[in-house]
Amino acid sequence: MYAIVRTGGKQYQVACGDQLRVEKLDGNVGDSIDLNDVLMVVSGGDVKVGQPVLENAKVTAKIAEQGKSKKVIIFKKKRRKGYRLKNGHRQSYTALKIEEISA
Repeated sequence: MYAIVRTGGKQYQVACGDQLRVEKLDGNVGDSIDLNDVLMVVSGGDVKVGQPVLENAKVTAKIAEQGKSKKVIIFKKKRRKGYRLKNGHRQSYTALKIEEISA
């Protein structure tokens, strides 16, 4: 059994026991969170597709980690002009452990 959920402007395929990183969500490590934007649920041969979301369907997950990803370096330069700019960015994320899919 798996589901397609939408969070943080992206779509993810999840199954029970999966761990995935999503855009930062509010909460502390160990908190339980419900993902209500369920777009599709597949259970064996039974496929339920929402228009756009399924009513009364949710995915329950536990927050496993709150963190920041690796640093991405942004470097800009214009030749012969003396213009050089260096910045870095670390995106925040939330790691979720999927516990239950209910449709």
